[in-house]
Amino acid sequence: MKIKNAQFIISAVSSEQYPSGNLPEIALAGRSNVGKSSFINTLIGRKSLARTSSKPGKTQTLNFYLINDQFYFVDVPGYGYAKVSKKQRESWGKMIEKYLMERPQLKGVVIIVDLRHPPTEDDRLMYDFLKHYQIPVLIIATKADKIPRGKWNKHLNIVKETLNLSPSDPIVLFSSEKGIGKEEAWRELEKWIGEEHFSNE
Repeated sequence: MKIKNAQFIISAVSSEQYPSGNLPEIALAGRSNVGKSSFINTLIGRKSLARTSSKPGKTQTLNFYLINDQFYFVDVPGYGYAKVSKKQRESWGKMIEKYLMERPQLKGVVIIVDLRHPPTEDDRLMYDFLKHYQIPVLIIATKADKIPRGKWNKHLNIVKETLNLSPSDPIVLFSSEKGIGKEEAWRELEKWIGEEHFSNE
């Protein structure tokens, strides 16, 4: 996909703040500091549109990014960060759950995992939640550049087994540092966005 423009629109904490209109939305989920912002920046060819942070747990809102005036990336708060209070984690969880279950513009969720490590319990819970509610899922296994190429399949299999990944759900090997998997990720995402959303833009 050729990116002509991309812009940050709003940080939202409730449905009243979500962008209006019917453009498709793709949510990005993953544990804190797994690289959701880097994934967005790599896909759109920008260094700093999505805000990366060295402090895990800093994203506390649903951040909407409008791409090509055609669809939104929605970065949701990272899960599993221990220094955030239990009350705050529960608040985030309710906000995310409400968005995932009730937002008609949502076309699918990208779960980003670190290829170097087995998915966490939070990753498994998120995947099971999405499958239960029949929300389309794409798994991005990032930081592939940190692992020797000869061990990629071994680590991918660990991800698949840990999540009990359905054969129908795609998994893409990715690296923000090297741009590995960028085109393959776009091919999967374009299936969700759909050509009908481009015809009148």
